[in-house]
Order: sequence, then structure tokens, then C-alpha cells
Amino acid sequence: MKTRSLVSVLAIAAASAVALAGCSSPSAGSSGSGDGTVRVVASTNVYGDIAEKIGGDAVSVTSLMSDPAQDPHSFEASAQNQLAVSKAQVVVENGGGYDDFMQTLLKGAKNSDATVLNVVDLSGLKATDGELNEHVWYDFPTVQKFVDALTSALAKAEPAHKADFEKNADAFGKQLAGLEASAAKVKSEYAGQGVAITEPVPLYLLDSMGLVNKTPERFSEAIEQENDVSPVVLKETLAIFSGHEVKLLAYNEQTTGAETERVLSAAKQADIPVVPVTETLPAGKHYIDWMQGNIDAIGKALSK
Repeated sequence: MKTRSLVSVLAIAAASAVALAGCSSPSAGSSGSGDGTVRVVASTNVYGDIAEKIGGDAVSVTSLMSDPAQDPHSFEASAQNQLAVSKAQVVVENGGGYDDFMQTLLKGAKNSDATVLNVVDLSGLKATDGELNEHVWYDFPTVQKFVDALTSALAKAEPAHKADFEKNADAFGKQLAGLEASAAKVKSEYAGQGVAITEPVPLYLLDSMGLVNKTPERFSEAIEQENDVSPVVLKETLAIFSGHEVKLLAYNEQTTGAETERVLSAAKQADIPVVPVTETLPAGKHYIDWMQGNIDAIGKALSK
């Protein structure tokens, strides 16, 4: 489990000053927007995008992590982020240690009565051997649970748009079902095939396709925890490519280093297809087409 950078003391202090200054106006101390729209703050643009789809014109969404070129592990929240959380009516955090900075921001939002949605908690997924893969946005049943909870939270915040939220959620749910059907089709053709990863980011999706992760756990765990990989473990990892034990490498493009580049090179040298994956939405993409693209890329790689 990977913990993101916490908000610095200086940032919190600055944020508090900004928030207090804002409270001098009549509406700044309230979580309501005052204009009929629901203010939503999400830790990443993955959840922010989904919130926009469900909320439509009745929401104003701020996504804190949204730069596809940024390593999410190095994210540091700002005073502006603190102010946004302080004014939010609905706050979405991934949970599971992925975005602990959100808890710091929420503690700093002393006047906020926002509904907080923790997606890992909503998922119902349990840790195995003390570890939980926190990248739950790659798990479609979890995303559906999040959509259901979000729809209820938005309807509570803005009852006049309840029917619109429910209509949008129903349409989104049908698109999610389409993703599950696409993953099931890949499973029917390629279940049992070996695959490799650099980090556990796409594992829920790969598991839903019946694919078997052959990567030594000590390798992906070290990369996720930003620790050095031992020479023995690195050798074991490189061997799965030279030995053609896997059909593809799912490579996290947002977190790279010397060891992951060694793995990438080994896959290419063995003519094993590489499927890039990310933790936040790529530029110009929405959740559904992003995930459909991932499924299509995996299917194409497995067919080679």
C-alpha cells in the first residue's frame, strides 16, 4: 500500500489563513454553493470525471490530482486545495492509504459539513495478508458502488436535481456494464494467460479477465513503496520475459525509474507487448473510454 505525500505544515497554515480571510464574506463559511450547484472535490480526476458525468450542469467539480504528466506519488496539496475542500459539499477520497493528504485537508476544513465518500471503504474489498490493492478505480463493481453513493450524496445536497442525478447514474451504470462485458469477452478467450506488471495499478482489471500475474511480488511491492529492488529479485523479474512466461507487460507510465525501465527493456527485447497504464485520466479522456481503451489494448496484446 502506497501513501501519498501529506500536506506540509506551511501549506496548511497558508490554507487556514486563506480560508479565514474568505470567511469574512457571508457565504464563504458555508459548504453550500448558493447558486444551485453542488461543489464536489475529488482527490483525483478519475473520480472528478465520474462526478461530472453523474452531476452534469448541477455540479462544480475540483480534481486535486489531474496532471497526466505528474507522478502521483509526489503530489503535495496546496492552500488552494485546502480552501476548495473547506467549501465542498461532497468530498471524494480514494482511501486505503492512496491519498492520505485528503484526511489532512478534511481536518483543516473545520467549518465543513461535507459528505465524505471513501471509495475503498465503499468497495467492501478486504486486505490479503495485511495488504490491500488500493487502486480500486480499476475494479468496476467498486466504481458502481461509488456511483450509487455519489448519486445519493448529490441528491441530498441538491434535492431539486435528484431525478437528473439518478438518470445520469443509470446511463453511467449501463456503460460500466459494457466495460464488464468487454472484460468478460477477453476472459473467455485468454483466461489463464500470464502477464507482468510494474505496480499493482491495473491488477483488478487483469484479474477480472482471468489473467495471472507472474511478477515476483517483491518486485512490484518494492516499486510501489518506492524502495530499491534487490539484485536477486530484479534478476527473477527479468527472467519472466526472457523465458516468455508472460504475454504482456502492463507498465505504469506515471511512476518510472531505473528498475522499471530495465523491465520495460527486457519486455521489448523479448518481443512481449507493452500496455501502458496510468493512475489518473490521460488528457482528453473520460473514465469509460479510458477503461475501454485499456481493455482493448490488453486484448490486442494477448492476441499477438
